[in-house]
Amino acid sequence: MKQRRHYSSHRLSRDAERVSWLARGLSDSGSRTEDAWWENELALQIGKMLDNNQEEALNQALDRLQETHARAYDELADLIEAGVEGNMQNGPDGPRQTLLLALPILAWSRYSIPARSLPASLLTALRVQLKAHVLADDCRLALADFLYSPDQMPRGFVETRRFALQMENAALSDEDLSIPVTGLPETGHYISDLRYVLASVSVPIGHPMLRWQEVDGSRETALGQWQAQAGPGIQAILPGCNIQLLLPDAFFSAWRRADQEARGYALAATVSYLQAVLDLPASALRVVAAPYYEHRLVEWRISFGRQSDDTVLHGIVWPLLGIEDEGTDVTGEIDAILRQAGVGQILILDQQRLTPEYCDDCGAPLFPNAEGESVHTEMPELENDMPPVHLH
Repeated sequence: MKQRRHYSSHRLSRDAERVSWLARGLSDSGSRTEDAWWENELALQIGKMLDNNQEEALNQALDRLQETHARAYDELADLIEAGVEGNMQNGPDGPRQTLLLALPILAWSRYSIPARSLPASLLTALRVQLKAHVLADDCRLALADFLYSPDQMPRGFVETRRFALQMENAALSDEDLSIPVTGLPETGHYISDLRYVLASVSVPIGHPMLRWQEVDGSRETALGQWQAQAGPGIQAILPGCNIQLLLPDAFFSAWRRADQEARGYALAATVSYLQAVLDLPASALRVVAAPYYEHRLVEWRISFGRQSDDTVLHGIVWPLLGIEDEGTDVTGEIDAILRQAGVGQILILDQQRLTPEYCDDCGAPLFPNAEGESVHTEMPELENDMPPVHLH
């Protein structure tokens, strides 16, 4: 995924040097004709490296370009993602293009948010709604029969490519893929979290894949219809949860957008959660937000407590993503979300330069109090039927 990377001064491998050179050539190209040559060579090289499990070499090239040639970094990252999530395959009716999709779901709950196998009836309903509202005509489709937490998603370019190939083969047959649950990592308990349904779509070469690629379609209409028609079925397998469906999209793009949307969603969810479990109005809450630095600004940490005392009850981390930096108006976004949620007191400690600290005993992040000190959260005892949870 495109993100800030940490520069490594180590000598690059031969294959990493070649993809770096090709990416620089593409970024400096002066015509679409030249672009096509560079893109083809780069796609072929990336494909070979993925087939040979050269994850580290691809990451080396990205690390170096991130620091030395930002435009070439973007070109390389785009083509690696394209090589991971998309492919051309020969079907019984000719060559087809495939694409790995992610269907993100924002959720919050006073209880545990499930990660679980999906019943056949829901898969059938999702297939109908995707083909009706999200995908273009003449699509074949495969759905993975598991609701993934972020901890259980495929990781890295090579692992994700292997998974995408499994999904592509299922999509060619217009069948769903059964996911063995043994071996999947356990997921943590969070008040606010993401869940994903994964899918693969297959169309004849040159045909549109997505509804908004057709002349009478749009992303806005597709999202509204997807939420209205698919939402009740997904809600039924997430009892006790409040959910919001995001627009299905290509795997990496959907993941990035979901990470961005999850930050603001977690803020509003935290306010609702504290009102429910503490029987407090939002106007009685105090929220403190402060920036945290590691040579540069890396995240904001946001703490929640009562106005009547100084105890920090809960906290969430708001990481900077993509090209965000100190010039990004994070404070304006945080303030607007909290005001809309009805929070009574909002303190933005934007003149502070705090260092990320963690509890020596449990490893949990520490959060700012009103005096700008990083402290441990202290939530009062809740009902016995509520499992221990943390906020993202």
